[in-house]
Amino acid sequence: MFFPAFITVPDDTPATEDELRNVAQGLLSVSESDGLRQAITQAVSAGYDPLGDIFCSIRDAKTRRDDGAVYTPPAIVDAMVAWAAATTQPSRIVDAGCGSGRFLSAAAKAFPKAELIGFDTDPLACDIARANLSVLGFGNRAEIRQEDFLRAEVCSIDGETLWIGNPPYVRHHQITPRDKDWLKMHARLLDLPSSGLAGLHVYFLLAIAHKAKVGDFGVQITSAEWLDVNYGKLVRELFTKQLGGRSVLTLEATAQPFPGTATTGAVTTFQFGQTVKAPTFSRVKTVEELGCLEGGKPVSRERLLTEPRWSHFTRTRKTMPSDHVELGELCRVHRGQVTGANAVWIEGEHTHGLPNHVFYPTVTKARDLINAGARLQDADALRRVVDLPKDLSVLSEEDRTAVRRFLRRKSVAAAKSGYVAQNRRAWWSVDLRKPAPILATYMARRPPSFVLNDVDARHINIAHGIYPREDLSQPVIEALATHLRNTATLDGGRVYAGGLTKFEPREMERLPIPRPGVLAEMAMSMDSSMEAAE
Repeated sequence: MFFPAFITVPDDTPATEDELRNVAQGLLSVSESDGLRQAITQAVSAGYDPLGDIFCSIRDAKTRRDDGAVYTPPAIVDAMVAWAAATTQPSRIVDAGCGSGRFLSAAAKAFPKAELIGFDTDPLACDIARANLSVLGFGNRAEIRQEDFLRAEVCSIDGETLWIGNPPYVRHHQITPRDKDWLKMHARLLDLPSSGLAGLHVYFLLAIAHKAKVGDFGVQITSAEWLDVNYGKLVRELFTKQLGGRSVLTLEATAQPFPGTATTGAVTTFQFGQTVKAPTFSRVKTVEELGCLEGGKPVSRERLLTEPRWSHFTRTRKTMPSDHVELGELCRVHRGQVTGANAVWIEGEHTHGLPNHVFYPTVTKARDLINAGARLQDADALRRVVDLPKDLSVLSEEDRTAVRRFLRRKSVAAAKSGYVAQNRRAWWSVDLRKPAPILATYMARRPPSFVLNDVDARHINIAHGIYPREDLSQPVIEALATHLRNTATLDGGRVYAGGLTKFEPREMERLPIPRPGVLAEMAMSMDSSMEAAE
């Protein structure tokens, strides 16, 4: 931290807020001593923010936390500005929560003709930002507005605007009901979901989406929690739709992207109004690893739109053959349905009398798949699960009578009070997933088994189903299953005590597979081999 001697009192105690304000305001006055101006100019030009550092030292941590005032380290600022300089030539630069003006100062050097606008509700921060820009010679093209960015007017211009910065991070319980109403209304205007649990950085990203125009660019650093939490759905949809997200790079908490807080950061780049087919995701452990913000793994927009959590996308493999992609690019992986009470919903003596059409051959044990080998071909070897319709009125009177008799049985009725049953739309309906063309085991001391589902069996939560995102021909599906079976290892799973390895759906989606074109060639080769054998 840089503390110039001229702004400390004799016992080296940092200045008071009033003293700091006087110095900042004095830098804007022609009567200010040349020595003071020169000293601060030299410090700022060298990459320091002496006034901002002192602000952070004299404003107590709780107050700054309540205001969301966490200033970005210069190395991160420089990386974000470097991305912008390599990507766009904006006519205007806007920082929605400018603090001491770190982003505006760095961007002003990179874009010498751009207009500069910064917003902050803290009057002292605004004074410091004005002073920093002034001593660097940028004051004549900068406007620092002490104003709430959410409700501020930002006029439209002919050229591009670069929206850059670190929106304030304030937790939901400190956000006023008035602001929460703002979020709800402005999310609704863009047909987006909203939640009262969202942090203030979500509000700012939504405000940027409302104020930006097609052709603008953005690079923002926020807490990375929006990648996974439920309230982050608003940002995830903004990213894939209105904002035109290009990349997400996460910084581990150990890199201290937000000094004084143990929080993982996410640097996100945008091109407003564009449809980016495959944004990139990456992760670094230190600030020194930042480099190009758009490096990393491409993830299809279609996949992003269907995934409820995104942080796993940033965990890239060190090597991936050029003709391969992750399984998740081509298929979704879903764990089977939880019945809530296998003893009730799996066929047995207690299910006698139910109509045959409510029973479904189902994989209920991992051994069902392991024993099947490459293909599941014998439905009679599987147990059957009772899956009743949610609306019992669709059944015939005779079948409805049999079902009601079944539901009144003591052991069955007891299942109604279970957690799973209570959280179903209809407690009696297990709602099995549709048949998956490929089924897989996911927890064992051996690699997963990948089995073609020739009998359209259903599966409960002891197996994963692999579902193509788009229609694939049967030969391509068979080639995919063959590849997964031949390359399966324990790498990529979570290892538990005793050597048990578990693959969560997202972890299985990270398995490398050949690209669709290569799979099609493999399918043709397999067909040729079979014909030759015949």
